[in-house]
Amino acid sequence: MSRAGLSCPGCGSSNIVDDDLYSQAQMVCVDCGSVVSEGVLADDPVGGSDVSYSRTTAVNKKPCANLIKGLQRLKAMCRLLRVHSEIEDLSNTYYNQAYQHESFIKVSLQKKEVLAGCCVLVSCRLLNWPITMGTISCLLDVDPMVVGVVYQEMVKVLHITAPIVNVTDVMEAHCQEYKISSSDVPEELAEDSRALSKRAVALVELAADTWIVTGRKPIPIMMAAIYLAWQSLKPNKHRLKFSLDKFCQLAKVNKLRPAMKRITEMKEVLCKLGKEIPWVREEVTLENVILQVGDILNNRYALLRRAMRTHEDALLAECQTRCEDSLTEDDTPSKILDASSVEKCELNTEKAHQTGDEDGNLCTVTEQHDDTQESPDPAPNWGKRVLFAPPCVVHAKKRRVEQPGLEDVTGDEEISDSEIDSYIRTPREAREFALTQKMLSESGKS
Repeated sequence: MSRAGLSCPGCGSSNIVDDDLYSQAQMVCVDCGSVVSEGVLADDPVGGSDVSYSRTTAVNKKPCANLIKGLQRLKAMCRLLRVHSEIEDLSNTYYNQAYQHESFIKVSLQKKEVLAGCCVLVSCRLLNWPITMGTISCLLDVDPMVVGVVYQEMVKVLHITAPIVNVTDVMEAHCQEYKISSSDVPEELAEDSRALSKRAVALVELAADTWIVTGRKPIPIMMAAIYLAWQSLKPNKHRLKFSLDKFCQLAKVNKLRPAMKRITEMKEVLCKLGKEIPWVREEVTLENVILQVGDILNNRYALLRRAMRTHEDALLAECQTRCEDSLTEDDTPSKILDASSVEKCELNTEKAHQTGDEDGNLCTVTEQHDDTQESPDPAPNWGKRVLFAPPCVVHAKKRRVEQPGLEDVTGDEEISDSEIDSYIRTPREAREFALTQKMLSESGKS
């Protein structure tokens, strides 16, 4: 296309055309081929003004590499747990929300990986798919304390009200981890997972009624319940000889050290209830209580009431004995206890049992008369006088008694003459001391 008003500076021809064959527009003389003028790229911006890449929408279209890795880890955990798609979608939503929050945007990669596990955990709990925090920590191979801290922070940041999972809700899933079916172990050691789960749930419920579950980690309690349930379902000589270590090796699970303590505590409770079975003539001990587990669990509520009643009668008899002893020992009129003290003791004991206070409001001499001085000994632990009590009461920690400090003591106080005299040896003490030193030196040489 020719341009009017332009002429070639080389030949003077006015036959000038636009050469748009290349990306840069040029004006060329047709007669001699000289370039009359050419455009500049900076002068002809295409598509608007210049914008840096960090401010463009292309950055938002591509997610962060750590976010992609976290979503992949989350998806892998959902596949391992075999949850349905609704839980996986909810976990992705929570992870995207929490990842963009200022509390998690500048944290370590390990904490972001734990965040993915916490999103799966809270989604499972919200949609009634109970799993434990120990399961998530095992999948992530991190400390359960770290998972707990991140979980609490995530729930607080996202304002999620997650339900608390009971131990019995996850017992069936936990039993599946123990490889003790007929296809894995010999027939005399094999057990059906449903029957094992049912018996273990009953044991955990009994443990909860007797304060064993309070303040304890759930997995050791479940391991102890499964072990006792496995022994009690078919208490043959092969199973009774199996220790917890051998059982964990047989079931291909890792043994937890607190589980042994939970087993002992459960056996002690079973012994207390087994002694109340009327048709059992032999003495129930920790060694043979496994044989009575089925009868104890089938009648546990009646046995609990009977054991509590027996313990209350024993406390009342002890109280009356102590009151009678005090009657025979005290001779002064101010300390004589009349017959109404025993009746008052019985009324106090019955009132304590009605109100649920089982710490034994026993009648003591200090309750009968107020003019006696208080005993310098500390109050005994009431958890050792009741049949069942929380672990923190039965095994209470000894509190450090603060010693009263000496006030206004600078070290510059004057020493009295009497105190100085107590430090000075008499001539006799000096001779005895010298003689003792001589005897010790001679015996050392010999």
